[in-house]
This record gives sequence, structure tokens and C-alpha cells, in this order.
Amino acid sequence: MYLIVIAWLYVTLLMALAEAFSTQGSVLGAIITFVFYGLLPMALVIYLMSSPLRRKAIRKSEQLAKEERAASGSSSDSDIQPDTGSHATGLPQSTAVPAVRKEDMRL
Repeated sequence: MYLIVIAWLYVTLLMALAEAFSTQGSVLGAIITFVFYGLLPMALVIYLMSSPLRRKAIRKSEQLAKEERAASGSSSDSDIQPDTGSHATGLPQSTAVPAVRKEDMRL
């Protein structure tokens, strides 16, 4: 996977250098070429191709946490009861908004 990334960054670096040293090119154009053709696409490719590895690491850490909870004897996730109250948490009982009016500023 990293061989493709290195090769593409090499190609875009050469494109940027060719633009920077061209008679009609500019250094700003070379920087933009390298960033938009090289760095951003390869960052996206690396992020997307490493997502299975991240998912596997998350599952492994969840499994280890579950094993530690089971070994310590604390209650598992299935023992916890959900909130069965009839009101939403954190909201006031009265949902009415009091009216506010401007004071008259005449002299």
C-alpha cells in the first residue's frame, strides 16, 4: 500500500518541480499542484485503506475491556436497565417561553 503512495507522491513532486522551473509556471502553482494532486488524494487513500485496521483495533480493545469487566466481577452491559421515566432528561417541566417585550424609551 505504501509503495503506491510513495510512487504517486514522487510523480506529483516531479510535476510540481516541472511547473516551478517552467518559463510559464510559478512556485505557487507548483505548491498547489503538489498539494491538490499529491498530498490530499494520498491522505484520503491512506485514511480509507487503513479503516479496516482501525475497526479491528477498536473491536480488540472492546473485547479486552469486556474480558476485564468479566474478570473483575462487575455487572455487564446487559444488567444495566434503561431509563424508563416519562420525561426527557435535562428538559424543564414547562416548555412555554415567557414573552419579552421592549421597554418604551421615549423621553
